[in-house]
Amino acid sequence: MSALQDLEQLLEDIKNKPASKTLPEGFPSEIPVSLQGIRKRLAFLLEKTDMDFPYLSGQQPFSDVSRLEGNIENYIGMSMVPTGVIGPVSVLGSMAKGDFYIPLATSEGSLLASYHRGARACYLAGGATSVCLIDGVQRSPVFKFDNLGNLGTFLVWIIGHLDEFRRITESASRYARLTDMKSNIEGNHLILTFEYHTGDASGQNMVTICTDAICQYIIQNAPVQPRFWFIESNFSGDKKATSQSFANVRGKKVTAEIMLPEKLVTDVLKTTPVAMAEYWRSSTIGTIQSGSIGAQGHYANGLTALFIATGQDVACVSEASVGITRMELTSDGGLYVSVTLPNLIVGTVGGGTSLPTQKECLELLGCYGAGKTRKFAEICGALVLAGEISIAAALSAGRFTAAHQKFGRKR
Repeated sequence: MSALQDLEQLLEDIKNKPASKTLPEGFPSEIPVSLQGIRKRLAFLLEKTDMDFPYLSGQQPFSDVSRLEGNIENYIGMSMVPTGVIGPVSVLGSMAKGDFYIPLATSEGSLLASYHRGARACYLAGGATSVCLIDGVQRSPVFKFDNLGNLGTFLVWIIGHLDEFRRITESASRYARLTDMKSNIEGNHLILTFEYHTGDASGQNMVTICTDAICQYIIQNAPVQPRFWFIESNFSGDKKATSQSFANVRGKKVTAEIMLPEKLVTDVLKTTPVAMAEYWRSSTIGTIQSGSIGAQGHYANGLTALFIATGQDVACVSEASVGITRMELTSDGGLYVSVTLPNLIVGTVGGGTSLPTQKECLELLGCYGAGKTRKFAEICGALVLAGEISIAAALSAGRFTAAHQKFGRKR
């Protein structure tokens, strides 16, 4: 926490956070899918954000396919995913401060309606506190030796060359910074986990290039040679949920919280804090029995939709959707809700972030370009919080099926 920028300001903001807020003049969310509805929503966003979204709206066709170089091979065309907006999502964080309209790309009916309702509840409760605590991305090469003696000699030499590895990292990338190295021994196998800060990129390619450069130096200079080695041992957690999720960080670790007054829960969410807390307890027991890593409702729903809209590596949802949701009754009869995401792999530069519609979506959030990734991660935390609140409310009140019948079926 002491490493956060402007920690004193964050503490002051939390102290002075309003107990409630009044929603701004209504976002046209009740209008059905139609040309009229599209025009009204675009007009609303233009008024609120001064953005007109030429690519998202279809006013400007995408024709410069050379811009896809580095993003796709064997290209034949675009898979068009419907994109909508929820909000305003009110966020109080170390970097994200204010009200945001969040773009979500999905073909699952009822998803945006659910997240929009959760966002509305959070807004009326004064907004969600969401903080990016720490960040780091790993690559874990593996080396095999004839015996443990050779492995030990190799590892002792490795430990003495960390400063050289940091210099190699700086030469291999303008943005990456080697922050830590850990070792794991299994028989005659040695796994080295290199952890990096990757600036505003999600960083998977960056850490691969840097780690390969380090490994090439190791192979050329180490006093003992491994029988063979591979750049990734499948130990880093890349694109998978692992038991290491809560022992360290992969990407960004974000936690978000809110206090929902009892009246707001009954009036807006149509349930009670007692029912939501009881549902959370019961569902967490079910999660434990299922063997799930973490305990949460549906992080993947909101994160996948946001990742598609903003040009993230969508496969990273497999680790990003690991997390813990907690719901507790407060002394005054309200509901405390928190979410924690230890593996949020996101970026605001590189990858697919500069593609036309993805760039527009990041710009809508004020998160395109350098210096914006921690802000984006805190918005992700608030989004997930809204989704957990809404789904728990629906399930605790027995309205989950009706919502899907209303929004998720073709008529």
